Amino acid sequence: MDGANQTAVTEYVLLGLHGHHNLEMVLFVLCLGIYSVNVLGNALLIGLNLLDPRLHSPMYFFLSNLSLMDICGTSSFVPLMLVSFLETQSTISFPGCALQMFLTLALGSTECLLLAVMACDRYVAICQPLRYSELMSRQTCLWMAALSWGAAFANSLLQSILTWRLPFCGHSVINHFFCEILAVLKLACGDISLNALLIMVATTLMTLPPLLLICLSYVFILAAILRVPSAAGRHKAFSTCSAHLTVVLIFYGTVSFMYFKPKAKDPNVDKIIALFYGVVTPSLNPIIYSLRNAEVKAATRALLRGALLSGKMSRVSSCSLTPPGRTG
Repeated sequence: MDGANQTAVTEYVLLGLHGHHNLEMVLFVLCLGIYSVNVLGNALLIGLNLLDPRLHSPMYFFLSNLSLMDICGTSSFVPLMLVSFLETQSTISFPGCALQMFLTLALGSTECLLLAVMACDRYVAICQPLRYSELMSRQTCLWMAALSWGAAFANSLLQSILTWRLPFCGHSVINHFFCEILAVLKLACGDISLNALLIMVATTLMTLPPLLLICLSYVFILAAILRVPSAAGRHKAFSTCSAHLTVVLIFYGTVSFMYFKPKAKDPNVDKIIALFYGVVTPSLNPIIYSLRNAEVKAATRALLRGALLSGKMSRVSSCSLTPPGRTG
């Protein structure tokens, strides 16, 4: 990073919805409620995965990674944003802004890759069931998860370094709720064409190949399901991937809406849409998996009865990853 940036600008002002205090109070209540649902719901999914032996499978291992990513992603900016809604002027230090930008970019990219990995898991489970244990071994799952997190964080680190090396000439007002990379780049007083090009390339690589892999996986999955002779068998096969498919449609649907919709005349409208994309979408994942997955609902009922915590269920090593087809 350029040392001049750190001395010239020691803190940044987050503009948010400056001058719309009543709207900020409404957003404070809504975002606090949604953020609470997000943290509690995703923490519950992680806890169930650790406690219930029926959820010790690759599908729920990757779901736990997705839940952890959702908690970390929203926690990187929502708490500070909630505080800013209550203040007349919100500021963030230079190191805090740099860390926030790095984390939001990294965790957003991680979700794209994890959704693709989960699609591959569903493909193997439905199209290669006899080889599922071999192809989706514990070591393979760990490597797939590590590569997803590692690639996303490496991309974010590169983008962050290139951004903070730019001259900012004392500009310190960020027209957003948090330190989003495009909002930060608007403060630079140098040439940002290289940064814009690299962001476009990185965004394309982090979104399109995973999306194509997801689509290809579901083409084969659909073909395999249609070959199942009984309607009950087809329903059972599709139910194992319906929750993931719903999450994919919501994630890419909201991303497409954000980037391909006409630009609003009022910049505050775009900021609010981006805010709800970052806050609402992660909170939907635990709801979707809870409503559409029989194993998660069964594990939740067992937790409420105290069966998981009292040890009434048979203990299985938390490191074991068994095929979901064996758990019903």
